[in-house]
Amino acid sequence: MASMAPSRQLHRLRRLSTTSAAAVPAAPPADATAAVATTSADAAAADSSISISRAKSKLRSEFDPDKALRIYSSVSKRYSSPVSSRYAQDLTIRRLAKSRRFADIEALVESHKAGPQAAQEPYLCTLIRSYGVAGMFDHAMRTFEEMDRLGAPRTVLSLNAVLSACNASRLFGRVPELFAALPGKYGVSPDRVSYGILVKSYCEAGAPEKGIEVLREMEEKGVEVTAVTFTTILDSLYKSGRAAEAEALWDEMAKAGCALDAAAYNVRIMNAQSSGPEDVKKLIREMSDAGFKPDTISYNYLMTAFLKAGEMDEAIGVYKELEGNGCKPNAASFRTLIHYLCKDGDYEKGYKIFKESVKVHKIPDFMTLRSLVEGLVEKKMTKEAKGMIRTIKKKFPPNFLNAWKKVEENLGLASAANEADASLTLEEDKEATGTHALDSGSERRIESFALALDGLIGKVSKCH
Repeated sequence: MASMAPSRQLHRLRRLSTTSAAAVPAAPPADATAAVATTSADAAAADSSISISRAKSKLRSEFDPDKALRIYSSVSKRYSSPVSSRYAQDLTIRRLAKSRRFADIEALVESHKAGPQAAQEPYLCTLIRSYGVAGMFDHAMRTFEEMDRLGAPRTVLSLNAVLSACNASRLFGRVPELFAALPGKYGVSPDRVSYGILVKSYCEAGAPEKGIEVLREMEEKGVEVTAVTFTTILDSLYKSGRAAEAEALWDEMAKAGCALDAAAYNVRIMNAQSSGPEDVKKLIREMSDAGFKPDTISYNYLMTAFLKAGEMDEAIGVYKELEGNGCKPNAASFRTLIHYLCKDGDYEKGYKIFKESVKVHKIPDFMTLRSLVEGLVEKKMTKEAKGMIRTIKKKFPPNFLNAWKKVEENLGLASAANEADASLTLEEDKEATGTHALDSGSERRIESFALALDGLIGKVSKCH
C-alpha cells in the first residue's frame, strides 16, 4: 500500500485526536459550589459571545421564555439587517406569548424603537409583525400609526406588515376593512402581496368564494396572481369539501399561465390521499414531470395514504426511502408513522421510530407519544417507557411537564422512576435515544490514546 502524504496524515491524526478527546468527559470540580459558579460564569460568557447562527439554532430548541429572551438579547444588537433578526425575534416572541408574558413582549418590542434604526421602515415592519405573532394587534396598529413620529417612510411594505399582523392575530374580519381604508388614508397602493394577504383572510374565515372574487379583481387590474395566492384558495376549497371547484380552478389557472410550484401540487396531493395511494403516486409523477421535486410533505401524504389503506409495509418503505429521494423526515413523518403503529399494537416498532425522531430532533406531539408510552407499559416494556418519558421531559416545553407527570402517575411509573433516578437516569436516557455511555475504563483508554496521538502529531509536524 502506498504511504499517505505527511499533510494528509497530519490532518487525519488531528481529526482522530479531536474526536477522541471530545468523547472523554471533563472531570468535575472538587468543590460543588465552585462548579455551580463556574457553570454560571461559562453560561454568561457563552451568551455574550454566541454567534448569530448559533443563537437561532438554540432558540429553535429552547422553550423556556426567560432563557430564550436571554439568548436573543445577547445577539440582538449585532443583527445587520431586519431580515436577519426577524426569525430570531419571532421565535423569542412566540416563547413569551406561549407563557402569556405580554408585558415582557411590549417591553422588548418598544425598546427597539429607541435607536436610530426605528427610522427605517423595514426595521419597524419586523416590530409590527412581532406584535402580530403575539396576537397584540392593537400594538401593531399603534406602531404603524407612529411611523411619522419615528421619522420612517410609509410604503406598501409597512401596509403589508400591518395586514399580515392582523391575520396573525386571527382578526380575519378586520383585514378587508383595513385593506379598503389604509391605502387611501396614507396614499399607498396595494401590490400583489397585499392582495394575497386579503385572499388569505377570506380563506381563513371559511369564505374561499370571496378569495376567488379578489382573484378576478386582480386579473382585471393586471395584478399578478402569485402561486401563494392561488394555492391559498385551492387549499381552502379542498378543505371545504369543494374538490370539483378546486380542480376547475387548477385547470383554469394552469391554462392562464399562472406560476405553479411544489406547494400547489402538495395541496392537490393532500386531497388525493383519501382516494388511495395510487392517486397520490400519480400526482407525484405528474409533479416530477412538471419539473418540481417532490419533497417530504409529498411523501408524507403518500405514506399516510398507504397507512389509511392498511398497507403498513409500503408506508414504512416510503419512510425508509426518504433519504434516497433527497428528503429528510420531519415531525409529521414520525407522528403519522408512530400513530398508526400504535393503532396496530406494534409498540416495539413505534418505540424504534421514536428513537430515530429523537436523534434528528423531530419529536412528535404529546398525544402521539402518550399513546406509545401507554402501549409500552401494556406490553410490559416498563424500562423503555420510563426512559422514553425521561427523554421527553428534557425535550418538551416546561408547560408540558405537569402533563407528563400525570401520565407517569396514571401508569404507575412515578414512584419507580423516582427511586431509580440516581442510578438509571443516564443509562435509560442513552437507551431511549439509541446511544450508550462509555465505562470509566474505556474513557481512560480513549484519553491515553488521545495523548499518544497528540505526541505522534507533534512528531509528524516536525518531520513535515
